[in-house]
Amino acid sequence: MVTGSRVERKKYHQQHPPKRSKTNFMTWFKRIVIIGLSLGLLTLIAGAGLFTYYAMSAPEIDQDDLTGQVSSKVFDNRGNLVKTLGGKNRDLMTADQVPEVLKQAVLAIEDARFMEHKGVDPIRIVGAAIANLRAGDIRQGGSTITQQLVKLSVFSTKFEDQTLERKAQEAWLSLKLEQEYSKEEILSLYLNKLFYSNNVYGAKTAARSFFDKDLKDLTLAEAALLAGLPQAPTQYDPYLYPEVAQERRDTVLQVMLKRQMISQAQYDEAVTIPVASMLSPLNDDTLSEMDLIVDAYIDVVAQEVQDKMNLNVYTDGLEIYTNLDIDAQKYLYQTVQDANGNLFPNDEMQTAVSIINVDNGQLTALSGGRNQEVAMGLNRTATLNRSIGSTMKPLADYGPAIEYLNYSTGQTVVDEPYTYTSGDEIYNYDRDYKGKQTLREALVGSRNIPALKLLQEVGLDKSYSFLQKMDINIKNNNQRELVESNAIGGEMTPIQLSAAYATIANYGNYHKPYTVNKVVTQAGTIQEFQAESRQAMKDSTAYMLVDILKGVPGTFAEKAGVNGLYHAGKTGTTNYSDQQRTEIGIDPQSFAAPDAWYAGFTPQYAIATWVGYDDPYKAGNQLSYQDSLIPQLIYSQMIQYLMQEVPIADWQKPDSVEVAEIEKYTQPLQKPSPQTPANMRSNELFVKGSQPTQISPVYKVLASPSGFDAEYNEETEEIEAKWEPLTIQASFELRLNGEIVYSGTDTEFKVPAPAPGYYELGLRIVDGHSASDQLIITFDLSVEETTTSEETTLEISETTLAPDPNPSDPEDKLNTVESIGGP
Repeated sequence: MVTGSRVERKKYHQQHPPKRSKTNFMTWFKRIVIIGLSLGLLTLIAGAGLFTYYAMSAPEIDQDDLTGQVSSKVFDNRGNLVKTLGGKNRDLMTADQVPEVLKQAVLAIEDARFMEHKGVDPIRIVGAAIANLRAGDIRQGGSTITQQLVKLSVFSTKFEDQTLERKAQEAWLSLKLEQEYSKEEILSLYLNKLFYSNNVYGAKTAARSFFDKDLKDLTLAEAALLAGLPQAPTQYDPYLYPEVAQERRDTVLQVMLKRQMISQAQYDEAVTIPVASMLSPLNDDTLSEMDLIVDAYIDVVAQEVQDKMNLNVYTDGLEIYTNLDIDAQKYLYQTVQDANGNLFPNDEMQTAVSIINVDNGQLTALSGGRNQEVAMGLNRTATLNRSIGSTMKPLADYGPAIEYLNYSTGQTVVDEPYTYTSGDEIYNYDRDYKGKQTLREALVGSRNIPALKLLQEVGLDKSYSFLQKMDINIKNNNQRELVESNAIGGEMTPIQLSAAYATIANYGNYHKPYTVNKVVTQAGTIQEFQAESRQAMKDSTAYMLVDILKGVPGTFAEKAGVNGLYHAGKTGTTNYSDQQRTEIGIDPQSFAAPDAWYAGFTPQYAIATWVGYDDPYKAGNQLSYQDSLIPQLIYSQMIQYLMQEVPIADWQKPDSVEVAEIEKYTQPLQKPSPQTPANMRSNELFVKGSQPTQISPVYKVLASPSGFDAEYNEETEEIEAKWEPLTIQASFELRLNGEIVYSGTDTEFKVPAPAPGYYELGLRIVDGHSASDQLIITFDLSVEETTTSEETTLEISETTLAPDPNPSDPEDKLNTVESIGGP
């Protein structure tokens, strides 16, 4: 019975478990909730306290802050003020002047809940946070239009300055602002603050400048463009980048359609209008000559500050100290403006020039073009992406061959008919071939075929790696890669090209070009800059390239020569295809080029210069041969100006390079023999330890023929010559009065001598470039007159030795003398 009771109790407990575990769970759950709420409350109280603390230290904001535009100042490399940016060219609008169509466009893209929130929008902040978490990056901001107005008025827009303290102060001031001003007033103040590109500030000024209209007359398409520009006015500049600006405008229209601010019909009509057709020509009557002189440089400064600090030079009240040499900038401007017409044949031909300090990468002066009429116009120095032609050869072909293959400046390469791997033919600029050449000869002569051969030997990947170390990223097929045609060209800007050649000039040490060395923010923060630098190539590679390229100025680049100056450089021209020539109507036999370049340098400065037309495919916009020399002339003028007060110095050979004499065109390279002629000898540079040790066997003295004899046969009127057979693999060469009459291995030959006179026979042994001394026998056949008959007198000289006057080519004609000499 007892056992049965235990079993029953066990079954009962299994069927009816105790309720203690559920009770414990609920108890702990309540405790966690209470603790969580308590912590949340404490956090809220602490946050409120911190917010209050930060808010109390917020700066005061007044009407002048809200309506004024803080100017930025740009200084040259001596600390002199050269340009003030912002704070001008701005017409203020009042709250009642903001047209409804502009208001709707701005609210749609910037702050859809503007009319509902009180200066800070928690819903917008949470939405932006969620979107950024999903993207894994900062893609959206939570700031309202009121907060943006505060930021533009009293705070820095730099990302790094968006601290918790700054955001709290920004929010507090926004809440205060909403209490003091109406929504319409805040919106108008905000629109007055905005920068729209092209030195234009405020929506009212933008409407007048871009469309030649009053605000009240703006169309939907125009309002959408103005609403979209301020987010990135330089990138969306409608005059420079109309297609990008149109994409941004259409994005605004899409948002307006989605928010039901416009109808489908209004949207469809607006997006069909090209941005370019909406714009009026810019006309800035206040533009001074100094504005034009420094325009290209300031453009690069503005972009550099934006990239490095996320600050807007036109709105953030900065002091910007630059590397600008204002005297060089003025001289460059005057040179390319060419008021007297000494350089350029017309006003339409354009140019771009970049001058960089070799030692540190500082951009000294820039020219973005000629005959500019507007501020912040097309800056070809920074944006031009045209093929650089043969100035690519040291960078993509010869530099990598020296770097990776340890090639000497005397390495042999053959200039001959050749094709790309695809089978397409490649030609030299003169459609001619030079045969065997040294690397030095081929680069100075700008031969295309040797350049392609070197690129193929190095390999596209290694060549691309070599270029990347100088921040050159060539694109083909919409991706970063080289193709074989890059052996003779590739797209890059003049700034990039000048920096690459400065690397060669600086023993392979690359400095990323830069304009700004110090920025002082409105808050007093100071940030200083130096160039990013790296050893992009071995000093041996750079020095050997310099040594070769010294041979270009004044010879192949005839107009780039400067007496008394150690300098080097490379020309570059691009070509039209046969199809393009036909389409444009270019004479097939005439010189015509889309682009002409010259990259030249001294140990102190590197200059890259481009000349061409913005539309090179328009009939008449082709460079003649004389036009193609203009980059050399600009370089010559500028380098002479820059070097006036600079001590003249040559590059010093590094320990990694050695000089050795070679016999040209040997493969592999060999030292000359004592018999190697002077024209086949050359002093060339080698990476240390790679110079040749073997002596060339090409030129050597062969043993003279033996048993050479000759007799005159009066009956046959012939000179009968004979000699002993050869004991080596070679051939005989018999000459009569310097002319070859027999070549072969026979041991006798009859020379016709029908007329009186002087006959000189010369016999030697030849083998390729080598030859023996020449044995000579002379016959003087004269006629004596008598009263009864004519009698022939024969005088035979002794056999003598005569030198080979041109041992480099035994097949050349001889003018021998009776003396002993070398081959």
